[in-house]
Amino acid sequence: MHTRDLIQFLSELGENNNRAWFVMNKPRYDILRAEFLELVSGMIPQIVKFDPEVAGCNPKKALFRINRDMRFSKDKSPYKTTFSAAITASGLKKPSQGGGPAYYFHVDAQGVLLVAGGEYMPPSDRLRAIRQHVIADAAGFSKVLKNRKLRETYGDLQDEGKLSRPPKGFDPDVPHIEYIKHKSFIVWKESSLKKSIPADLGKEIVSGFKDAYPLVHWLRQAK
Repeated sequence: MHTRDLIQFLSELGENNNRAWFVMNKPRYDILRAEFLELVSGMIPQIVKFDPEVAGCNPKKALFRINRDMRFSKDKSPYKTTFSAAITASGLKKPSQGGGPAYYFHVDAQGVLLVAGGEYMPPSDRLRAIRQHVIADAAGFSKVLKNRKLRETYGDLQDEGKLSRPPKGFDPDVPHIEYIKHKSFIVWKESSLKKSIPADLGKEIVSGFKDAYPLVHWLRQAK
């Protein structure tokens, strides 16, 4: 896809985040959206090679809408300044819909490529199931944390929004209590596409997903 054109479009959208500008530039958006869909469509068969469970993921449904949900937000900008997609075994993108662990990526207006794997801010019942799975399969969780590829690519799990105390009902002395305090079980990495655009962007993203697979696979066992 024309990555530089996408970054330029998103940058301009950030400066002109209103319906009039978007309507005037809709032809540009439509072309870039079609290219992004083609990128995701080509990635799914590559992901299936190491994670067959995503074979049924519909690429059209994997893409997020550019329109923002402004109902509960003070920011009334109508459009997101990212192109993003989430590839899941369930075919559902959002944690609130029961999407489960996902492979996620986006390109933003600053030209930053974010590649991630896991579950970001799952709903309370799902989060409790994951925390209980950490206790029930402490050895398996340790193995994920020590996975060489995952650590080389991502480091540790992101601790954004981590609780200061153990959640209610969890003994502070159980193994991995610091991870049980997490509200998300996800890894991610960022790189600048302004500095360097990979010759094969899809291949680069899929490589990151492959390194996140041990976490995604482990999370699927949490019921």
